[in-house]
Amino acid sequence: MATKNVAEYCNNVASLDQKLAIARRCSHEGVMAGAKAAVVATIATAIPTLASARMLPWARANLNPAAQALIISTAAGMAYFIVADKTILATARKNSFSGGDKQH
Repeated sequence: MATKNVAEYCNNVASLDQKLAIARRCSHEGVMAGAKAAVVATIATAIPTLASARMLPWARANLNPAAQALIISTAAGMAYFIVADKTILATARKNSFSGGDKQH
């Protein structure tokens, strides 16, 4: 009877380790996708923000460097968290349907 319980425990631990590895991979994919989106959002936001702060009279008068940095970093942060969250959820959903045993 004791060997059966030990075998079940070992199987549960192995299953838990496998689930943990899948969760780590899923999180890593989300972080990488979020970082890429943040870089793109930074570039896409920085160019018009900095250009308008130099060419438009209203922006030149009202957007100091701190305001420009706030606009750019807010866009980058939002892009990071939105894309990372969507990627993690999509990967988790895919793993839950496939049983988690499919590797990329």
